[in-house]
Amino acid sequence: MTAKRLKVIVTRRLPDPVEIRLKELFDTELNETDTPFDEARLVDAVKRADVLVPTVTDTIDARLLAQAGSQLRHIAQFGAGVDNLDIESAVQRGITVTNTPGVLTDDTADVTMALILAVPRRLHEGIKLLEDGKFDGWAPTWMLGKRLAGKRLGIIGMGRIGQAVARRAKAFGLQIHYHNRKPVNRQITEELDATYWESLDQMLARMDIISVNCPHTPATFHLLSARRLDLIREDAYIINTARGEVIDEAALARALKAGKIAGAGLDVFEREPAVNPELLGLSNVMLLPHMGSATEEGRIEMGEKVIINIKTFADGHRPPDRVIPAIL
Repeated sequence: MTAKRLKVIVTRRLPDPVEIRLKELFDTELNETDTPFDEARLVDAVKRADVLVPTVTDTIDARLLAQAGSQLRHIAQFGAGVDNLDIESAVQRGITVTNTPGVLTDDTADVTMALILAVPRRLHEGIKLLEDGKFDGWAPTWMLGKRLAGKRLGIIGMGRIGQAVARRAKAFGLQIHYHNRKPVNRQITEELDATYWESLDQMLARMDIISVNCPHTPATFHLLSARRLDLIREDAYIINTARGEVIDEAALARALKAGKIAGAGLDVFEREPAVNPELLGLSNVMLLPHMGSATEEGRIEMGEKVIINIKTFADGHRPPDRVIPAIL
């Protein structure tokens, strides 16, 4: 099977340079309307495609894969996260899964840092006051926020993005703390002057700002449960640019509304694109529409990784970004 004969079906609109290159290399079917595929369209796609290029908005589960044609041999995810894919089922069916890791580290870390800066300093509240015509001039005790320098930042998940956030935060004078499955290597610890917490509970109780930077897996679903949210100090802030499912969103909304947590900056939500209505309108919450990785450069680099993975697979070699199931 040569690369030019591969039937590639793409589920969402991608940047123009990526789509042009895909059409040059393969028999590519694009989603011109950018309307997310419903179940029927996904079933049709897996029945016809040699390579499926889904995104994090597509649910590729065992039930869908059971309807796939025998020709489907590669799922080239456009995205780093793979929590929308049943990787074990795919591998059992002889389907190789790839993703696009490492490309969006800086983009996501930038937005994380932007929220870390914005929420304690109440920037979103200030913007709304101006827009509502409620700014009557400077006053000594008006719109007071919190200084960042010297505060303790607790990072949950010290992978690529967590480390990139830590480097940015350290430059602003924040003390770096983190919880991870295991400590990072000594060189990184010394560079960041970072403190490792084996106990997430103990770290949460002592931080001024908490940044969620871990992937969504069965083990991290509602990692910040109602019980753990109750451990957080009333003057602390939560930032989440990872996955909404890591936090019990309903419990977080209750805590924010009751003033048990000082504020939150959220770029992701538990049931996207739906947002818990209890979060909407809260003055101590800054909400973004999942734009942490939304840069032109990042999206094009993601597409380039997808193309490299498909070409490498088509040439009979192991793709550079193959995803291995946790059970292997």
